[in-house]
Amino acid sequence: MDWETIAENKRNSITNKIPEEWRIPSLPPPEALPDVSGSYIRQYLTSREVDITETDAVGIIQKTTTGQWTAKEVTLAFCHRAALAHQMVSCLHEIFFDSAVEEAERLDSYFEKYRKPVGPLHGLPVSLKDSIHVKGVETTMGYVGWIGTFEGEKNSEKYKNVEADVATELRTLGAILYVKTSVPPASCSAETGNNIIGYTTNPYNRMLTAGGSSGGEGALIALRGSPAGLGTDIGASVRLPAHFNGLYGLKPSYHRLPLRGLATPMDGQDTCVFVVGPMATTSRSTTLLMKSLLSCEPWLSDPLVLEIPWRDDIYLETLKRASGAGRKLSFGVLRSDGVVNPQPPVVRALDMVESAVRRAGHEVVSFSLPRYPEALQLFFGACFIDGAADVLKQLALSGEPVNPAMPPFFHVDAPKILDATEIMKLNKAIREYRAEFLDHWNRTAESTATGQPLDAVIMPIFPSAAPRRGNVSWMGEP
Repeated sequence: MDWETIAENKRNSITNKIPEEWRIPSLPPPEALPDVSGSYIRQYLTSREVDITETDAVGIIQKTTTGQWTAKEVTLAFCHRAALAHQMVSCLHEIFFDSAVEEAERLDSYFEKYRKPVGPLHGLPVSLKDSIHVKGVETTMGYVGWIGTFEGEKNSEKYKNVEADVATELRTLGAILYVKTSVPPASCSAETGNNIIGYTTNPYNRMLTAGGSSGGEGALIALRGSPAGLGTDIGASVRLPAHFNGLYGLKPSYHRLPLRGLATPMDGQDTCVFVVGPMATTSRSTTLLMKSLLSCEPWLSDPLVLEIPWRDDIYLETLKRASGAGRKLSFGVLRSDGVVNPQPPVVRALDMVESAVRRAGHEVVSFSLPRYPEALQLFFGACFIDGAADVLKQLALSGEPVNPAMPPFFHVDAPKILDATEIMKLNKAIREYRAEFLDHWNRTAESTATGQPLDAVIMPIFPSAAPRRGNVSWMGEP
């Protein structure tokens, strides 16, 4: 069977999991109907479903943990809206509504019996990027060659039998898993498209990109098909889709959340490593996911996670300072990376944020990056020490071509494969740059009124708003 047939069968299997009553008979092309958000998607929903799906994650658990909403009605509402979203912007890789409803019924039975929630996320639907393994569900990570296999390995006992720690922890907390979202092959692109489901478009203008590589998460959450989800990020894969789709996203520090049980692109490259991060419609929802996941003490199951619990004292103190009480905050503002200047809408946004911060009584000073072009080369050098061989190997499993959404170095100008000596040299250069950057940051104390280093930096996520499909040409800003 050729790769196109395998991909088509998989694509059809996803669509077939959408109940007939949730199917959209016809959809105008993007040119005729760019924006499918808001009133357009609402027309297919009941007023009750709209109320539920347009409540943020914190608002939802306030209802589900007190018995005002059942987990089942919340789950069905988000399953319905997610199904509609996929038909509009092609954002789902895996649909498992039936098992989600069964889990919701179990949670409702528990609440009815004990009059208390299972955990802090009781009855909250949470979407996951496709690279996060879920037991009983396939993971393709955008590769046709992974269909029907465990990460490309045929007849493996691990097929549909592996679950990522973060997925298991979400279940323990009471969350309901119901979909996995689209990614580019290997999660290596600032756009999201693959040869299985096609291209994931922006809900606010379907002629534009949803970003990548957590683009399926970005598009789904923007359409309120999910109240919150988990993506992964190494070079802006959470932050870019959040920016393009008007959401909140967080890339935590490495060693903060568990990676055990995730499908890993270029596995074994441990110099610049991706992390799991939350995405949501509100900032308080990303806080909810981080705080809840850390309450599971993930360092007990993943040896790479540092034993650092959620520190509410630091969080509350920062909020207190932000509100104007206590020592004011000091922000740096970075307006250009020295290679590409942001476009006028982004400049306007930076000006708005800076003005708001100053009006709140905080300090804003100029900030620059040390040796940024060299740092970018170090980053890409570390990401592709194998000359992209792993990605090309996975594509070759099915014979599928490189998808146009992927960066040019996968099909035009492949990077050099580094030998052991060159990898050691690269690692040393990265270590030295990290030390240089830390010194640079600490020296900002010389330019702040507080005499302390900056608390944070305000900067663009990308030089522009969401570009047209195929026009994400600069990946250096994040």
